[in-house]
Amino acid sequence: MQMSPELTKKLAAAVDGMPAFPKSVQRVLELTRDVNSTPKDLVEVIDKDPVLTVKILKVVNSAYYSLPKQITSVGHAVVYLGFNTIKNLALSIAAIGMLPKTNEAGFDGQQYLLHSLSTAAIAKQVAIKAGDADPMDCFIAGLLHDFGKVVLAQFMPREFRTALEMGQQGKSLHLALRDVIGVDHAVVGAMLVEKWRFAPQLVETIRHQYGPELADSDMVACVFAANQISKKLNFGFAGNLLVEDFPPSVAKRLGGDLDAVLVMLGDLSPLFEEAKIFSKI
Repeated sequence: MQMSPELTKKLAAAVDGMPAFPKSVQRVLELTRDVNSTPKDLVEVIDKDPVLTVKILKVVNSAYYSLPKQITSVGHAVVYLGFNTIKNLALSIAAIGMLPKTNEAGFDGQQYLLHSLSTAAIAKQVAIKAGDADPMDCFIAGLLHDFGKVVLAQFMPREFRTALEMGQQGKSLHLALRDVIGVDHAVVGAMLVEKWRFAPQLVETIRHQYGPELADSDMVACVFAANQISKKLNFGFAGNLLVEDFPPSVAKRLGGDLDAVLVMLGDLSPLFEEAKIFSKI
């Protein structure tokens, strides 16, 4: 997709206008990628960030987890819920913290969050059961796969609203955005996660998640599948109603079509319930 110099400049300014990922969460991400990291390392990072600590304890003590007693420290939270749940929670809190409270495009942030959190959780499950990608990487890619929409809703609200309306008439939102703006949210999202210094593989997954540009990789297959499943089950809404069939490359990597993968995953409603809890922080 060739962008005009004017559009490139406009998008770069929009991406620069988004807040930076908090230092503590960048450190959590580094730990996620470090095979030698321990739960103790994670606890130390989170303990230094009072906002993150308070929010994590709020979720951990929610009725959803119904733990036998009140959890008062991040160390205890890791013991009860495990390293991965606390990492996922820290990343979810960070992503939620990046969301502008309102936008003029009429884009529903709460429904967007539910879709992103659900896609993240499903992508992780797909990776565990069918893919060869790292489940944690797939969670992060699923969480951030649509973040370009947030940038466009914030900085190009009029055009984004037009694309949303086209989406309601049955056109896929990424195609509508290409028509209206000249670029879709995947390109913008990739620019943003690159600015946030995420791993190149994650940047590429977000950039090449659609259509002819779809990359043939395990992470892309897991995120593509999770995105379609999340839409099919109405787990949140990010402006796109169209559920797409798996392209041959995705079906081959996951060993079946959308319905086959759904059957293999089993009941996903607990994941959606957890996403609802995470989205309210």
